[in-house]
Amino acid sequence: MKQQVTLGVIVGNRGFFPSHLAKSGRATMLKVLEEEGIRAIALSEEATENGSIFTLSDSHKCADLFRAHRDEIDGILVTLPNFGEESAIANALRFAELDVPVLIQAFPDDPQKMDIQNRRDSFCGKMSCCNNLTQYGIKFSLTRSHTVDPESQEFREDLQWFAGVCRVVNGLRHARFGMLGARPVAFNTVRYSEKLLERSGITVGTMDLSEAFGQIDRLADSDAAVQEKTAAIHAYAKTDRVPADAIAKIAKLGVVMDNWMRENEYVATAVQCWTSMEEYFGVVPCTIMSMLSDKLLPSACETDIVGTTAMYAMALASGKPSALLDWNNNYGSDPDKAVVFHCSNLPRSVFVDEIPVMDYQEIIAGSVGKDNTWGTIYGRMRPEPFTYLRVSTDDFAGKVKAYVGQGHFTNDPIDTFGGFGVVQVPNFQKLLAYICDNGFEHHVAANMSQVAPVISEAFGKYLGWDVYHHQ
Repeated sequence: MKQQVTLGVIVGNRGFFPSHLAKSGRATMLKVLEEEGIRAIALSEEATENGSIFTLSDSHKCADLFRAHRDEIDGILVTLPNFGEESAIANALRFAELDVPVLIQAFPDDPQKMDIQNRRDSFCGKMSCCNNLTQYGIKFSLTRSHTVDPESQEFREDLQWFAGVCRVVNGLRHARFGMLGARPVAFNTVRYSEKLLERSGITVGTMDLSEAFGQIDRLADSDAAVQEKTAAIHAYAKTDRVPADAIAKIAKLGVVMDNWMRENEYVATAVQCWTSMEEYFGVVPCTIMSMLSDKLLPSACETDIVGTTAMYAMALASGKPSALLDWNNNYGSDPDKAVVFHCSNLPRSVFVDEIPVMDYQEIIAGSVGKDNTWGTIYGRMRPEPFTYLRVSTDDFAGKVKAYVGQGHFTNDPIDTFGGFGVVQVPNFQKLLAYICDNGFEHHVAANMSQVAPVISEAFGKYLGWDVYHHQ
């Protein structure tokens, strides 16, 4: 998963405005980008006047540079050290044909420097730039403040927010997900439209459980890859209670999934985790799914591919692992709290304990027997802020929809099993009503970060999805 972002940089200029502001503004912006760990691709000072653009020729030079780096550029930053030539900026973006997120930033004026040699007028120029981009049909994002000093903490936060938007948009537009097994019969809730996801650039490939089991049968316990995976499993979780034959099965499943994902370039998966897996193979896949998610290769339960989409989007935004949970229980009479739960395949880095416990799956054990359900990961989620996200496909309206928001995991007492936590969500009853009224699933993805604004911008503005940002 790519985390460093590369931005194409356009420095606006206007012929009858102070050109020295473009020169100094360019230098300041490039310095800030470097300090924030963002790679910049920009015209040199020799290519155009001070590396800025304001003529048609400048626009072509900028577009040519961006096209030459098409496979590297994740987004474009337009910086306005003075008013800027709005048509030159719009032309450069049109000619480049990159279709990536665009951020517009304008330098603030100093009230003590409003003479003809030093006034910027970027405040006004930003409106003209945005007006032209709107006419050209080019989507763009804005800084929180209309004008903002590039060296300020506020802009640095805006920059990191925009970098997250770029990762989410570009990551999802080229994502390949694998679905292992058929949808469990009892889970109509996780039906989805492959075609709607494909329209957004998300490809889904499938493999039948019989293929996976057949490949597992061909693996010997002594196989080097199996031995390596076995060691990784023992290092990942406390396995003292788990029979050796169950560990061997889990390891072989892990090897088969690794090979399948590598061969098909899958960046995330969803698995038919019950009950065929337990009845005909004799373990649950939760440990392998947990290990994948912990490596930022999300794996969702019950073949919930749109749950995988949400998990992957937040991993792109934050660089942290995502979990898939059920909105599962009320927490007493507190209207803003709930118990979230899965049985579980949660990534270990979300837990309070550094090394979680591997155990058997208590729910399914009642129907298939304890000895066929080893491999779940138990633990409580850490008490800290988190983002929740649900993606769904609305086949009747022909669109992808989502809701996103932020809350906190709490320290409230709870005694249960699996992977779990107590959450507090502002105006939670309003959110629950929205979920039910709009036919969303009971699954929700969670990420130990605060990236709801990133997701909302990426989904709504650039992917064209319907997104409700719960506040």
